[in-house]
Amino acid sequence: MKFYDEAPAKDGFEVGVRTGLQAILASPEFIFHFEREPQGIEPGKMYRLSDLDLATRLSFFLWASGPDDELLKVARDKKLSNPVELEKQVRRMLPNPKAEALSNRFLHQWLRLQDVGKVWPESYQFPDFSEQLATDLVHETHLLFDHMIQENKGVLDLFNANYTYINERVAQHYGIKGVYGDEFRKVEYPNTQRRGIFGHASILQLTSMSDRTSPVLRGKWVMEVMMGTPPPPPPPNVPPFAASGDASGGRRLTTRERMEIHRASPVCKSCYRFMDPIGLALDNFDPTGKYRIRENMSPLDPRGEFFDGTPVTNATELAAVLLKRPIPLVRNFTDRLLSYAIGRPLEYFDQPTIRVITEAAEPNGYKVTDLILGVVKSDAFQMRQAQTTTN
Repeated sequence: MKFYDEAPAKDGFEVGVRTGLQAILASPEFIFHFEREPQGIEPGKMYRLSDLDLATRLSFFLWASGPDDELLKVARDKKLSNPVELEKQVRRMLPNPKAEALSNRFLHQWLRLQDVGKVWPESYQFPDFSEQLATDLVHETHLLFDHMIQENKGVLDLFNANYTYINERVAQHYGIKGVYGDEFRKVEYPNTQRRGIFGHASILQLTSMSDRTSPVLRGKWVMEVMMGTPPPPPPPNVPPFAASGDASGGRRLTTRERMEIHRASPVCKSCYRFMDPIGLALDNFDPTGKYRIRENMSPLDPRGEFFDGTPVTNATELAAVLLKRPIPLVRNFTDRLLSYAIGRPLEYFDQPTIRVITEAAEPNGYKVTDLILGVVKSDAFQMRQAQTTTN
């Protein structure tokens, strides 16, 4: 109002309004989320968020937008800090269409879906792959996770779901018959070639090279993103990947054969023995996510051995071997969800919170809603540390 009051005296009403709007748009409180510290709190001390700040944090977590009238009213009445009311609001907000923002934004960041299309499949090899298809493939992945939220499915469905959401374009890409039109709908896979997220072409495309698959990238993605156990960085002076060209008689090498040459180097072998069996289990999918049984006119050999000795030869077996140890998978998911909710990377002192949330969700089958509620009810979500100042 100070800017508005000063301008009309010189330049008139319209300039006053414009100046006031400029001041609003330039204000840090318009650009950033501010959470007020209680008066007199010592630097470094923990404090609980006010109900209004908690409402804002909750709304941006679930809806990626500001609180609605009901949430604001509950916060102004200082009822949101009550655990019963807080859970009631979460269960009210999740079925709202605005909650699609959670599946879109969180999943995009976690699964690195922004990388789809960064390395585009070579048009001379894959002429049917288009930008519209790539968009549909990402939407398929979003819809699967949104379905898990709305139906309160277990988070492990990401690994072994025998269904997905596709339209005619995606169905043709997958070789699934009987799906027509642009509308996405729930479809069960007709066989066991695809299961869960490992059968989604969005993931298979972003972990490929432009002209070939990359078992290394796929194995690394599974270890980093889904398991939360990234492989060590490559050592210096790693020899280049073998060219695709001649083997005996001029036959082109398969990706597996080129990998065998590459990892013959002792420098490379130690890391690849973890990543390769994971990536090779997905090698029946080409760089666009289509299923295949041959590469360069040679039969594919996706056989491998997981680090615990279990043989893995396809996406279904890979999912099964990972699900033998569900706790690390759920903890990794909860870690990423909590980090997204509070807007910072997690530290070592956050790990007890992760364990508490996942242990509480275990009896009910690790339902997605239970994990979301666990995040919202945690001290990490509801509390902050007073800022410290330095001289």
